[in-house]
Amino acid sequence: MLDKCDKGDGCQFLHSWFYGDWFSTLAKLKGHIQAVSGIALPSRSDKLFSGISDGIVHVWDCNTGQSTRVINLGIKIGTLISEGPWIFVGLPNIVKEWNIETAVEFNLDGPVGQVNAIAVADVIDMLFARAQDGAILAWKGSTKNPNPFELASSMKGHTSVVICLTVGRNRLYSSFVDNTIRAWDLDTLQCVHTLSGHNDVVTSLICWDQCLLSCSLDKTIKAWAFTEEGNLDVTYTHNEEHALMFLCGMHDAEAKPILVCSCSDNTVYLYELPTFIERGRIFSKSEVRTIQTGPGGLFFTGDGIGTLDVWKLTESQGRAMEVA
Repeated sequence: MLDKCDKGDGCQFLHSWFYGDWFSTLAKLKGHIQAVSGIALPSRSDKLFSGISDGIVHVWDCNTGQSTRVINLGIKIGTLISEGPWIFVGLPNIVKEWNIETAVEFNLDGPVGQVNAIAVADVIDMLFARAQDGAILAWKGSTKNPNPFELASSMKGHTSVVICLTVGRNRLYSSFVDNTIRAWDLDTLQCVHTLSGHNDVVTSLICWDQCLLSCSLDKTIKAWAFTEEGNLDVTYTHNEEHALMFLCGMHDAEAKPILVCSCSDNTVYLYELPTFIERGRIFSKSEVRTIQTGPGGLFFTGDGIGTLDVWKLTESQGRAMEVA
């Protein structure tokens, strides 16, 4: 952990922050001193954005790896994502949005409490945010107002707090502290499925091709697929030794799907799908709480003490996962 060992080459322990021969560490970005709560690399941009829980956003130059700008929002950042030229930041009672091409910024009011999860349905131009009071707020793209998003609905009535959000196949998926996952129709904003399969809180969700992947504090990853009747059922369960915190997906140089998942033992595991053959591991000094992919085989990890690492596939043909 101190990056040194008196035994040198004779030591029996692993002296590396990762192992796996198809990816390598590209850079360690230094500047954060608290948990990384979001990483975003907007399209057509040479700037990487990262936010930490104490309200600081760093803007990094992708060519030099240096922080070129520090933005102090002054309040806790719950999440930070990008879609197209837009950066969305979850704050207490507000979703802040920046357009990096036009340099305009807006505040989306409506959430009650800290916003810790945001998802974008770019096909129908909708934005979703999870509020601390248990509601999911939906904004629709608008050309009538100066603000490009207009509040369309507050999806209330939940029996428990929402944990995470993702969008795929004309559905919004949300997980709750009651261990369930719910699927919402994007046209009607009504719940159409309630999925029960985990025995503890579902911490992360991603949509990939025709499947929904979920991970949980119950130490499992589950793959859900649609049945002929239109329901979602578990088709495979992968077991880990530790609670799972975050999921992300990408493809390797041969276009094979790779699942990247972080665990509570401060380890990130990389698995080839659908076999779950291990392709490598990344070791951290704290829990990795956010993972983000980028173009050209890039991916990023941020942990609970502010460590922000840049990784790259050994072959440049690697590409980020495309959500259904």
